[in-house]
Amino acid sequence: MRKPTLIRRLTPTAVLAASVLVLTACGGSGTEDAASTIVRSTTNVAGAGVLGNARDTENVCGPTAPVDPAGVTGSVRKVAHAAGESEVPADPQRIVVLDTDKLDTVCALGLQDRLVGAAVTGAVGAQPEYLGATIAAVEPVGTVQEPNFEKIAALQPDLILGSKFRTPDDYERLSAIAPTTFTEKVGLTWKDNLVLDGTALGRGASAQQVLDTYETTATETGKSLNSSETQASVVRFMPGVIRIYGPDSFSGQVLADAGVQRPPFQRLEGAQDRRFAELSEEELPKAEGDIIYVSFYGDEARGQGVEIMNGDLWQRLGAVTDKRVFAVDDEIWMTGIGVIAANGILDDLEASLNGYVN
Repeated sequence: MRKPTLIRRLTPTAVLAASVLVLTACGGSGTEDAASTIVRSTTNVAGAGVLGNARDTENVCGPTAPVDPAGVTGSVRKVAHAAGESEVPADPQRIVVLDTDKLDTVCALGLQDRLVGAAVTGAVGAQPEYLGATIAAVEPVGTVQEPNFEKIAALQPDLILGSKFRTPDDYERLSAIAPTTFTEKVGLTWKDNLVLDGTALGRGASAQQVLDTYETTATETGKSLNSSETQASVVRFMPGVIRIYGPDSFSGQVLADAGVQRPPFQRLEGAQDRRFAELSEEELPKAEGDIIYVSFYGDEARGQGVEIMNGDLWQRLGAVTDKRVFAVDDEIWMTGIGVIAANGILDDLEASLNGYVN
């Protein structure tokens, strides 16, 4: 494996300090946030340096974006989406979201105070912490695979943002509750989803602006880190499963936007699905990279992952012996799938790509 040409030896304190960067895609919000309730203090997991402990969650959501005046007829606008065309409020006030990327988008556009309900991921069962206390307190309305229609209806939303990929058979039932728009896929199309959901929220122009700012930041971050000299491995521990994440995954796309290279196996060339591949413990050498980023999907996966990371096969990896393994927030690298999460990955790269765990 190639070694980084720019080496910045970081102590754990420096790693944590370097990760405190303002998310450039989203300005500050006036919302009060008990940040101390959601910031974690663990600095090491099975030898991996933990990134993002000092991440700013108080000012993560953006200011309220202005309403797009174009396309409005009376108090509604028509939006074409994956399930057809819907008339939605020009400026929605009571929003329910049924996937994590939409939660990220609502926060990025400064509409978090209008969010009345949101579906959660099954293994975690709560709203993501990286979006701050306002989002963390939002009413759960089932999971992203199985929304709770009774809870949604009781909240009396005026807009529902859903996903054809997650719940392809639920559109009619949801649209009977409130105007509903669906995105087609998740992960691979996260940028398109951001703009479509932004349009449904009456703020497509602002969503595009936030995306443009992110892409500029990603390019500049990559150049500042000389990122093309590093092959980064992305490993996720799930209950009973080990995955490496490829170029079509959300985190893989952010790495590519920043110019970070991938180990040959993790390019998944020729694979039908280039989002991820599963590994057995015996295949752990395929997780090798100049640097390895690991995440854990829930507490059960964390326990299993730590056991594997303390095992002989993992300990033989070059990145492990070089002290180049970093633990990252699964909510940001895997399930966030939005522009705030993407900027969080850039923060983690800034803090670690040319660094070591001390």
